[in-house]
Amino acid sequence: MDIATIIGILLGFVVITSAIVTGGGWQMFIHLPSLGITIGGMLCATLIHFSLPQFLGIFSVIKKTIITKIPSHSELIQKMVNYAAISRRDGPLALEQEIQKTDNMFFAKGLQMLVDGQESDTINEIMSMEIQHLQDRHSIGKKILEYMGSAAPAFGMIGTLIGLVQMLRGLESPESIGKGMAVALITTFYGALSANLIFIPLAGKLGLYSKAESTVMEMIVEGVCSIARGDNPTAVREKIQIFVSQGRREEVKATV
Repeated sequence: MDIATIIGILLGFVVITSAIVTGGGWQMFIHLPSLGITIGGMLCATLIHFSLPQFLGIFSVIKKTIITKIPSHSELIQKMVNYAAISRRDGPLALEQEIQKTDNMFFAKGLQMLVDGQESDTINEIMSMEIQHLQDRHSIGKKILEYMGSAAPAFGMIGTLIGLVQMLRGLESPESIGKGMAVALITTFYGALSANLIFIPLAGKLGLYSKAESTVMEMIVEGVCSIARGDNPTAVREKIQIFVSQGRREEVKATV
């Protein structure tokens, strides 16, 4: 679980709420019609822009930004080196028992193809297609969050315009102008808050996780293909470490 996402959102609301309460008149910031225009309008526009399955998948997209598990590079490299040693010593069929020990379905799929005797080119083609489909799914999820981040302020402005029109209609009562202006601006506040504290940051976090997960999957593909070609454990390690920055290679270097 990425605790930073939860902490960031909660602290953001605490900071803004504290500023509102300290400044006084916090009741003015609770306005259900304004909230309905901003959030409801944003959801409707998102539903128009994307298909229904894509829209309903937003919950799993948000979950992905909070609950995700990216294998550590050092652990992955060490496992791949061990598998290379087992394969050279006992043959690829000896890796079958290792499939049951991994909870990474992509890794298990690569090992299964290795056990089945698939050629390295075939393994690379099939697993690379799966990586591409993963990136496409994450790209759509990121686009949805980014669109919601742009639509929320837009509908906040629409709500403000509605409030201004209603306020200008009652100009015969000058004492109500201040209150009407405050209510009109609430929707802009809701839109800016939801966009910059929730949707845009979540889209950025999803992009980072998508890149990290794709890198791990590419490391798995390279390792499995190297084992399929019969490379020795040292060669497998050196090939996978290419995906790690130069400064961290000694840190994640596996023992052969």
